[in-house]
Amino acid sequence: MNIRVLPDVLISQIAAGEVVERPAAALKEMLENSLDAGATDIQIDLEQGGIKRIRVSDNGCGIARDELALALTRHATSKIASLADLEQVASLGFRGEALASIAAIARVTLTSRSANVNHSAAEHAWTLQVEGGRLGEPVPAARATGTTVDIQDLFFNTPARRKFLKTEGTEYAHCAETVRRLALANPELAFTLTHNGRVQLRLNAEPAHARVRQVMGEAFESHAIAVDAAGGALRVSGWVIRPGAATASRDSQHVFVNGRYVRDKLIVHALKEAYRDVLHHQLNPAYCLFISLPPDGVDVNVHPAKTEIRFRDSRGVHQFLFHAVERLLSAPVEAGATVVPDGQAPAGFRPAWGAPQQASMPLQVNEAMAFYAPLQGSGVRGQVSGEGVAPVAQPLPEGADSPPLGYALGQLHGVYVLAQNAQGLVLVDMHAAHERVVYEKLKIALDARAVPAQTLLIPVALTVDARDVAEIGPHLEALAGIGFELSITSPTSVAVRSVPWLLKNADPVELTRAVLREVAEFGVARLLAERRNELLATLACHGAVRANRMLTLPEMNALLREMEATERAGQCNHGRPTWFQISLKELDGMFMRGR
Repeated sequence: MNIRVLPDVLISQIAAGEVVERPAAALKEMLENSLDAGATDIQIDLEQGGIKRIRVSDNGCGIARDELALALTRHATSKIASLADLEQVASLGFRGEALASIAAIARVTLTSRSANVNHSAAEHAWTLQVEGGRLGEPVPAARATGTTVDIQDLFFNTPARRKFLKTEGTEYAHCAETVRRLALANPELAFTLTHNGRVQLRLNAEPAHARVRQVMGEAFESHAIAVDAAGGALRVSGWVIRPGAATASRDSQHVFVNGRYVRDKLIVHALKEAYRDVLHHQLNPAYCLFISLPPDGVDVNVHPAKTEIRFRDSRGVHQFLFHAVERLLSAPVEAGATVVPDGQAPAGFRPAWGAPQQASMPLQVNEAMAFYAPLQGSGVRGQVSGEGVAPVAQPLPEGADSPPLGYALGQLHGVYVLAQNAQGLVLVDMHAAHERVVYEKLKIALDARAVPAQTLLIPVALTVDARDVAEIGPHLEALAGIGFELSITSPTSVAVRSVPWLLKNADPVELTRAVLREVAEFGVARLLAERRNELLATLACHGAVRANRMLTLPEMNALLREMEATERAGQCNHGRPTWFQISLKELDGMFMRGR
């Protein structure tokens, strides 16, 4: 076939295939035009999930009569005029393709009344109709300053595309989500969403936190932690959910870059890594984050729908976002504040934020207990059993001297530590809590390349698979670097001569077998490079105090103090909570007491 120039209408229909995937995509383009026009009140009317009709009306600056046809012409825009403008673009739209593409596959009516330079409105509005790319002539119309775009019968002339649309309910859900996203990014604007004649969403202009509550729900608000960090010209603000409130859903993950909603793999990865140590692998965090940086630091022109972007310094953005969120999630328990995994914190609580936490090595439980034994008198064990609680706990001191997690009262079934603090009752899973403490110590020691080893009085021999022996043979020095001194005694046996000092109380045989299982699956090199944290989590689980071990009150208190000094102490290495707070108000409610 001969090479020929495609007709304009076909070009626009092809472009529509890139820009208009479904009604929600057309709605997004119209809403972004309204925002670029300076609108403060936007009304959206949908019929049949947007398939039959999408009508967007705003009070923006409007379009002059002579420019109505241009607004529906491909590559016509008021937002850029040169390549330099493109590199500094700050508007949401700029390509000049959306309206023309939509007009090629739908029946569109564009009605607008412009504001003059002196901000007085034009004499009246003008309306222009286009069907399948064929433009009519502008005729006078009545409306206030602003623009209305009425899109009917989407894909009426491209039935093959229409067949790919889902049910009315599904398409409406996508449209509603589009409105909610833009409403999150623009709390100072009012939005009204109507579907099939019924108002589904009405949002008035309001503060950002109120908009987040309305759009994302009270559950997210009550479990959210505020984020606000800056590094040079780069800034991130917004909210992330506490790990203990994460769910399997990814629906509540919203990121905006310079006001534009994006789905960026780099950002998703940075946030996933920030939650890596505190979230179970089957759960997903919720967040609403706003990233701002100079326009020339991000390329928003890499995808027709503009949901994918490219950062000029992608590594810098990744590290900044990762550290901002990770440091917030890992802040130790603050004195005088209640931090609980399920988010039931006092309204005035704000987690610690600022410079990175200094690497420290909290004391081992047995070492730390000497500092707290005087507070507990005789140090007699306090056990909770069928016989009750032995009254040996120290009364809670008044004022600021009371530590965040309080003082231990006793143990419940050899699994949980009960403590009282200024707010009420604290329940601690002692194995999960100590596991987190040991894990963080191992990470700090490994980062400092100073993992002390505990030499075994008598080396322990164990029989292993010949393949494991072959695998670890070349890497004995690397394993010694994390505290494991092994020697190969035969093709199917090894001797354990030392283990990490932090794990000296663990069973050396089970500990070594756990390491060898990881080695068999991933290999030593990959294990120490890519899966270092997973390995340390496994070791910490073996090194943590086991359930049903009876602790003295000083030992319990030492564990509480270590938790307060440990990053990410609210969750164990598997993302489960390590402790909960029950306030006096909740306890009073259980027993119908009034205060």
